[in-house]
Amino acid sequence: MPDPALSGSEFKKQLRAGQPKMGLFLNAHSPTVAEQLAHSGYDWLLVDTQHGPMGYEKLSAMLSGISNGGAKSLVRVGGYADRPGIQQALDMGADGVLIPYINTAAEAREAISCAKYPTVGTRSVYFPQRSMNKGGLLGYAGNWNNEGIVALQVETASCIENIAEIAAVPGVDILFLGQNDLCMSMGLYNKYEFPHMYTSPELDAATKSLIEHARKNNVILGLFLFGTARVGEFLEKGFTFISIGNDLHHVLTQAGAYVNDMETIAKEKGKPWKRRPTALF
Repeated sequence: MPDPALSGSEFKKQLRAGQPKMGLFLNAHSPTVAEQLAHSGYDWLLVDTQHGPMGYEKLSAMLSGISNGGAKSLVRVGGYADRPGIQQALDMGADGVLIPYINTAAEAREAISCAKYPTVGTRSVYFPQRSMNKGGLLGYAGNWNNEGIVALQVETASCIENIAEIAAVPGVDILFLGQNDLCMSMGLYNKYEFPHMYTSPELDAATKSLIEHARKNNVILGLFLFGTARVGEFLEKGFTFISIGNDLHHVLTQAGAYVNDMETIAKEKGKPWKRRPTALF
């Protein structure tokens, strides 16, 4: 089980030193699922408010559940200008935020400003709230700029074009590669038959550029994958903050495994059974 006492700064230090931290996105708006997965052994869980149906009250309960399980918690917000979403996530006690759709260094600076307290940033200070329950106002706010985790998502062709400037922006802890959206943005879904865009020379060149500039600036490399097939490959490339899917994908993957087993067993017993037709398997 991840150490709940591990500080955010130590968490980042270990990542920069090459120690992997594996995690999972949460898209089901379920505090129960969030808490159970926090006990599953993952280092971190990320509540995805960009693509999940959770409001602030449900988000609050999910973050509480993750904290109970001892995993680090992050929230993917709406974007670099989503000041309310960033504020709410952090005030509720999230250890960090993932900010999507970054295209320029100016957008990166705005995102970081929303996530950090003055004089580094412009995050509003308020008391009392869950984030301050353990350290108090000064204990939390006074240390947040060092302890908080700020990840920026690399998922557009424009981001890759501007990656040298984005990676150099002070306060960027993690550059998080989103291969699906990046392939879309680069037009690779139109050029290649699925899934060959993921091993295309264009995506490889973009990934190498990201790696180069992250290393120059001591920025952690993060990545979203579906499943474990390519985890080893990206560990070798220097990615240490890795998600292997989301909670719904885990549910469907395990459900599919059970369905396969039942088809086989039923056939062996002379009682053939076939799953209902679905586009998901």
